[in-house]
Amino acid sequence: MALPKILVLVLAGGKGSRMQLLTETRAKPAVPFAGVYRLIDFPLSNCEHSGIADVWVSVQYQPQSVNEHLANGRPWDLDRTTGGLMMLPPFQSGSDRGGFTTGTADGLWRQAELIRQFAPDALVVVSSDAVYKLDYREVVEGHLASDAEVTMVTTEVDPDDASRYGIVQVDGERVTDYVYKPDEPATTTATNEVFVFSPGPTLDRLEQLARDAGEDGLEDLGNHLLPAQTRDGKARAHRFDGYWRDLGTIESYWQANQDFLSAEPPIDLDEAGWPVHTRGGRHSAARVLDDGQIENSLLSGGTRVSGNVRGSVLSPGVVVEAGASVTDSVLLPGVRVRAGATVTRAVLDDNVVIGEGATVGGDGDITLVGRETEVEAGSTLVPGTRLPEPER
Repeated sequence: MALPKILVLVLAGGKGSRMQLLTETRAKPAVPFAGVYRLIDFPLSNCEHSGIADVWVSVQYQPQSVNEHLANGRPWDLDRTTGGLMMLPPFQSGSDRGGFTTGTADGLWRQAELIRQFAPDALVVVSSDAVYKLDYREVVEGHLASDAEVTMVTTEVDPDDASRYGIVQVDGERVTDYVYKPDEPATTTATNEVFVFSPGPTLDRLEQLARDAGEDGLEDLGNHLLPAQTRDGKARAHRFDGYWRDLGTIESYWQANQDFLSAEPPIDLDEAGWPVHTRGGRHSAARVLDDGQIENSLLSGGTRVSGNVRGSVLSPGVVVEAGASVTDSVLLPGVRVRAGATVTRAVLDDNVVIGEGATVGGDGDITLVGRETEVEAGSTLVPGTRLPEPER
């Protein structure tokens, strides 16, 4: 029996505005994570280990940041003569399908003709802003064995956070109710932005929904498509009990980085049978110099530590000078913390410089400093500061 033909569409075009300064000059999927990775590495590594070689990446906002990282797809075994990685930028067309997308369902509708030509047996649509490991092929096999039009991968979320997601009610495997970002969630069972669709019926349904929506458009998958499939009894749930964290806010981004500092992290990023791959290897070994002290932290290649680092993630090229202290923080590539400075519960973007004796953050809300910013020597940024300040 021939294996099913599977197409994975990775949605990497969103602005990620809730990530604030971290996504001003890069797409959310290109945000660094756990030192050496980017968020998009997780779905691409899942594709690789699931044995799926046809992967399309839809880009729109700050596409160069994603294109530069993915290159030809080699780290994920997607640099192939036939199939492999294909980028889907916005395009001009003689039809009304050209132009910029206004949501995930709208983006799927704009690529409908290309998907029909490819003729997959299953279409897997995934976001690229969450950290998890999942065998997509296993989900596809369960979907194809059912009569569902869509299989939604579900997970349990914190009750205080549930209104950020599509929330479902489930009877066995059947999804009986779906509400997108409800004000008062009925359950804490959320879709984790991995969907397996039957391409023909789904694209046909999208065409009708597009006609019905008129000028309002299709918006996101959760606005019209998933509710319609659920109402018609065509939605199925695949329960996922592993670690999954959506990095939709600065707080969740900081917390996810902290999760990977434990002696037994929630995901083994170097697991022999399922390593998370990335484009890297351009830095020398990390060095701890002079009186440098490290405790419970991640150090990437090219880092130089002469100060005190505790409970923090240091990306490639970070320098912590003598007498400086970095605690419970995430430092992205090229950050320099000068002598005597203190950084606590902060996220510092690319190439930030913290001047001598400066104090950044402390107990309280996460402090965020945008890329290329220099914090003056001896100055103080109170907890929760956003620098530069967002435009109003």
